[in-house]
Amino acid sequence: MSVAKLPREDAEDRFLDAAERLLVDVGHAQITTRRLAKEADANHGLVHYYFGSMENLLARVLERFTERLIERQRQLYASDVPFLEKWRTAMRYLDADEQYQRIWYELQALAWSRPELRERVALVDAEWRAVLREALAEPLERYGLPIPLEALVSLVVTFNEGIIWERLSGIDTGHAELLAWIDAWLEEQEARVAG
Repeated sequence: MSVAKLPREDAEDRFLDAAERLLVDVGHAQITTRRLAKEADANHGLVHYYFGSMENLLARVLERFTERLIERQRQLYASDVPFLEKWRTAMRYLDADEQYQRIWYELQALAWSRPELRERVALVDAEWRAVLREALAEPLERYGLPIPLEALVSLVVTFNEGIIWERLSGIDTGHAELLAWIDAWLEEQEARVAG
């Protein structure tokens, strides 16, 4: 049995959904209160009433989207399959999550000049790093890699963000080759440990 939303919850969700679409379609610089309200089919005065500011609403979009994806990632890394399969699935997610990636970079760019937003973006980044710490601790030990866990997490974050940044800019030179090399290296590690 589903629980009916209160009118305010429904309106907030409509604003968040509309902002998510607009961030992907036109970017943060093109989102005005009136444009957002029109997209949400709601009164523009409610944006500030419910969220306090447009930046707060946009940060909430990122946080809400992140909550969904982090839950998915935690389930993936908790599953009882070899790390190589988890890695391959995560790389398929990298291909499939372009909407989130666009929102993530739109909000990072906005945060460069807004310290209060920068703190919230940093919290989202910290959540992703926590997921990776959990995911990479076992294979780090299993493969006997000579790198501290925090350095490996930073390497994976930087690797992912570099690929995403380039893809959003229309560049994919060398990505397939890099991913194929990493996949082959992971296969070698699995074979070495199993053999």
